[in-house]
Amino acid sequence: MSAPAVFSTDERIGSLLDQSITRHMMSTLTDQGGKICAEYVWIGGNGGDVRSKGRTLDKMPEKPEDLPMWNYDGSSTGQAPGPTDSEVYLVARAIYKDPFRGGDNILVMCDTYEPPRIMPDGSVKDITPIPTNTRHAAAEIMKRAEDEEPWFGIEQEYTLLNALTKWPLGWPKGGYPAPQGPYYCAAGAGLSIARDICEVHYRCCLYAGIAISGVNGEVLPSQWEYQVGPVIGIAGGDQLWMSRYILHRICEMYNVECTFDPKPIPGDWNGAGGHVNYSTNGTRKEGTGWEVIQEHCAKLGKRHAIHIAAYGEGNERRMTGMHETSNMENFAWGVGNRACSIRVGRMVPVDKCGYYEDRRPASNLDPYVVTKLLVETTLLL
Repeated sequence: MSAPAVFSTDERIGSLLDQSITRHMMSTLTDQGGKICAEYVWIGGNGGDVRSKGRTLDKMPEKPEDLPMWNYDGSSTGQAPGPTDSEVYLVARAIYKDPFRGGDNILVMCDTYEPPRIMPDGSVKDITPIPTNTRHAAAEIMKRAEDEEPWFGIEQEYTLLNALTKWPLGWPKGGYPAPQGPYYCAAGAGLSIARDICEVHYRCCLYAGIAISGVNGEVLPSQWEYQVGPVIGIAGGDQLWMSRYILHRICEMYNVECTFDPKPIPGDWNGAGGHVNYSTNGTRKEGTGWEVIQEHCAKLGKRHAIHIAAYGEGNERRMTGMHETSNMENFAWGVGNRACSIRVGRMVPVDKCGYYEDRRPASNLDPYVVTKLLVETTLLL
């Protein structure tokens, strides 16, 4: 059977600035006088944007608790506590090596809080999480379930766009490429679009200490996927958010836009998911784990609507029952079935233990919210 002809592109994307000057200065001026640059990273007001700013430290911290709290202007990110109160506090939660500045410099994943307040009786109210801080509640749930050691492996799909036209990178201007089929895990001109971004991101995540476990080209041309995990507990959310930040920084250098929209192109094209692979001590236990997985699936089915409502904005455009998705209105699970809500691997019934994949989350999932719900539903209710 002959495949449809796939043509390459003559599209050219250039950086806004001359990157060779940046590379020269960053590689030549390596003496920082014993100082450390720490880039504090946090989630912005729309729940999907990542913000950051850098500060200088006198020495390398050994753990997040060694880092000072910081603050930022919440009125500029849609997170101000009140109309006349714009200050939001940053608390360091996880440290990674900085692949952009190199050396001993670090990236710091933070969450966000209202600052301390003096109450009418003179007492001091401690910092409290702002409404967009979804990490705080997730960390509490993970702490309650830590004896079960929940493991997560998150599959992050993303689509690359021309930053000027907002059209998928490498697609014909105002038109469409050959139909889906030849692009998944492909190699070759016109088939694999902007592999450079995928590969640079892969290397940067490994350098940073992100548990990135693989990458691949996806079904939609100009769409890619990487996987983070297995990681335990709250680290699943921390590492996915930091990996997204690194991806945005890389795309910034190439002057390319990365979107996590779950259905970037309407019609007969695959959407973009954020599938979450999940296991616990119970599901991993030899001999009885398969029974525990079936119990989990029964619990997840009872709370399907609650999960779906929190699994990503615009997910209804993706979860139509087509293009390797289930219908979002109905819950189903099955062995080896990618058209189900929950897919169990073929070897799980054979080995009598293992993990399963929640295929419902969209690519723009908040991993703190999704991992929290999985643990809460399967272990705490």
